[in-house]
Amino acid sequence: MQKPSVAELRPVVHPPGVKDRRSGEHWAGRLYMRELSLRIDRHLVNTKVTPNQLTYLMTVFGVLAAPALLVPGIPGAVLGVLMVQLYLLFDCVDGELARWRKQYSMAGVYVDRVGAYLCDAAVLVGFGLRAADLWGSGRIDWLWAFLGTLAALGAILIKAETDLVGVARHQTGKPPVQESASEPRSSGMALARKAAAALKFHRLVLGVEASLLILVLAVLDTVRDDLFFSRLGVAVLAGIAILQTLLHLVSILASSRLK
Repeated sequence: MQKPSVAELRPVVHPPGVKDRRSGEHWAGRLYMRELSLRIDRHLVNTKVTPNQLTYLMTVFGVLAAPALLVPGIPGAVLGVLMVQLYLLFDCVDGELARWRKQYSMAGVYVDRVGAYLCDAAVLVGFGLRAADLWGSGRIDWLWAFLGTLAALGAILIKAETDLVGVARHQTGKPPVQESASEPRSSGMALARKAAAALKFHRLVLGVEASLLILVLAVLDTVRDDLFFSRLGVAVLAGIAILQTLLHLVSILASSRLK
């Protein structure tokens, strides 16, 4: 069977709105990964590979970011970025294959969400263990592992706060939330939200951004010949995660999403 061309795939697997989703599409997907995933799609659409199998593979790559980051120095940071990029690639491909085949699955959607949780958590836990210097000649400093785990918990809670809006609405018989309902009802809260969105500091606890930050910090650590910058990064990400967890909860309660 002949493989479809990228031009044939594009209108089906990238219908209007896919790249423009406010909260459902990552900037890396819009910038480059959706174009790369199209090239992978055309080799998979006529195979026996299922979208759910790709979702499981996506999750495996996301989890592998943690042990990858335990490799000392720049090589470990590069491996971490690679695992996260493969996670992101298959996060695109599984949905695109499902659209082409019209092969949708509630289990696939569920595992996709679990995979997103695990990838973010794996990167931050791996970062904390990396900063603790597991393979160093000195004493392991578990404070940094704790802070990395704290950051991972915050990243998971932020996603859970969003997902639980849908759970709450479903259990009370309300329809899915509309995008406009996410706007805060008070002008002060709306201004604070716009400021946070402009700064985008909260995105640093997400897997893609965190892995890239870890790579930059690994280069700086190599120049300095210690783990100062990685440890500083872990502390900053833990602080961001805790602050964002609280602010995101307040933002949801101040919006119309639970009305």
